Amino acid sequence: MLAPKRIKFRKTFKGRTKGIAHRGNTVAFGEYGIMSLEPGWVTNRQIEAARIAMTRKIKRGGKVWINVFPDKSVTQKPAETRMGSGKGSPEHWVAVVKPGRVMFELAGVSESLAKDALRLAGQKLPVKTKIVKREADLFES
Repeated sequence: MLAPKRIKFRKTFKGRTKGIAHRGNTVAFGEYGIMSLEPGWVTNRQIEAARIAMTRKIKRGGKVWINVFPDKSVTQKPAETRMGSGKGSPEHWVAVVKPGRVMFELAGVSESLAKDALRLAGQKLPVKTKIVKREADLFES
């Protein structure tokens, strides 16, 4: 499971989910990618489930890139606890995803297999997604 090795502060603010992704919004490493269409939090378990679904579908062929990392802690208070007495303890880690963010990339497999693998991965994620392809280089010689 993905989680930071060390962090400066244990408990983070909740934050706002507004705006679009200005970085990480193109297929940079592979040939095909899966792009988020809405904002949300993707947990480390969901990222791992999507990765496993993809690698099983492509039968360990090709290469998979994970472009999101869960570096935000989410706290939770114990069940049946009264209000007050501070913030709860960190329970799990999430990656903040904005619309337009390419979360996973894939290369080294056929287009139909890549689309199937990315479709399976998208079903494991809590945000709406679409499959994108690498744009042709404009300055190709």
